Amino acid sequence: MNIAIIGYGKMGKEIERLALEMRHNIVEIIDIDKQNGSFSELRKIVDVAIEFTIPASAESNIIKCLENGISVVTGTTGWTPNYERIQTLCDKNRTAFFKASNFSIGVNAFISITENLAKILEKYPTYKIKIEETHHTGKLDKPSGTAINLAEAIINNNQRFNGWKLSENETRDENYISIKSERIGDVFGDHKIIWESPEDVIILQHSAKSRRGFAFGALMAAEFINGKTGIYSMRDLLNI
Repeated sequence: MNIAIIGYGKMGKEIERLALEMRHNIVEIIDIDKQNGSFSELRKIVDVAIEFTIPASAESNIIKCLENGISVVTGTTGWTPNYERIQTLCDKNRTAFFKASNFSIGVNAFISITENLAKILEKYPTYKIKIEETHHTGKLDKPSGTAINLAEAIINNNQRFNGWKLSENETRDENYISIKSERIGDVFGDHKIIWESPEDVIILQHSAKSRRGFAFGALMAAEFINGKTGIYSMRDLLNI
């Protein structure tokens, strides 16, 4: 598969290394200081673009890809896609869009487990909940997209909760899930969900050991959408 990498930071470099190991071709790298050619020219040689940049530029990058017939995988968080516009472009140009806040297979299994536990504990209001997440200091969005996804997984499966709040803005309203978000060193990504009652505590935790798992998931997503049309997520990839 011929891949273009958009964003050549730590994730872009990790995707490049693993893609070559998996015998894919990196035919173009687009970054702030490396912008060769045009998207209209890229469509002739690129099967899928993988985009890891910043929230301010993600949508523009993605729209340019889709307008020029290039399917795109993005892992940039901290922004909300205009799905209606993206769907129209996918249909018009027979392309695909794949977005995930976290491409780790383990994290997505973790989210599925979180949904099931939220359903079970809905009937037991003595269990109070909080989410804690830690990432490296270079991560711009706070809380992380994964922490938000975990909170939404709980909210959608437990009617006790109406929403989530960052812990620094926390109120005593127990109908809201508290998220504590920290940025420390070069932490790849730690997420913890704590359910605590007067009798016991349940802790679900996922810790990333490297960026390789994220890169592997992004490449799996690229393989998955190659030749497809429409909008996809990790649920489609993993059939969960």
